[in-house]
Amino acid sequence: MSDLYSQAAEAIIEADADAARQVAEKALEQGIAPGEIMAKGFVAGIGEVGERFESGELFLPELMMSAQAMEAAMGICNAALGEGASAKKGHVVIGTVQGDVHDIGKAIVIAYLKANSYEVTDLGRDVANESFLAKAREEDAQIIGMSALLTTTMEEQKKLVKALLEAGERERYKVVVGGAPATQRWADAIGADAYAEDASDGVKKIDALMGLR
Repeated sequence: MSDLYSQAAEAIIEADADAARQVAEKALEQGIAPGEIMAKGFVAGIGEVGERFESGELFLPELMMSAQAMEAAMGICNAALGEGASAKKGHVVIGTVQGDVHDIGKAIVIAYLKANSYEVTDLGRDVANESFLAKAREEDAQIIGMSALLTTTMEEQKKLVKALLEAGERERYKVVVGGAPATQRWADAIGADAYAEDASDGVKKIDALMGLR
């Protein structure tokens, strides 16, 4: 089994979607639970990819291809769980704030969240606060994730928290902020629910907000 876990991780690291599907199918045939091959194999692989990306060893196109391989593996594992059995932990609406077109890093956050059983709606870049709110309402999300890579666009995070307060919806959503200029101090100052230092930390913080830690 340990060999299959290694193969699963390697398929993600090598961004090989076909191999990821094959390993997932083989693991299931051998009686390994879907959640187990995901956690001990594929998630370990995406974690390694994240570390290599952050260190500059991998670049965004490679990161996206690994994320696609992860999606392929998840498709096999979720299908094996059966309808309703693969219940998601929660729904996250995420995007880069208005005025900011940088989204390097957001892809790995999304990959981590999906790998950890979250449903994720990616709003993309340069997203207006109205769009964050509209999509969160439309999809009945629990978490709004906001990335800002510029000090000049950080204020959009603050404005969204204020908009929620004014709409009487502050208790309805948990707001998680991140991005290069963001800090825990900033999150506290604007009244956000959490600050995510990186993708792994983001999953931990969201788990905690969902009462899973």
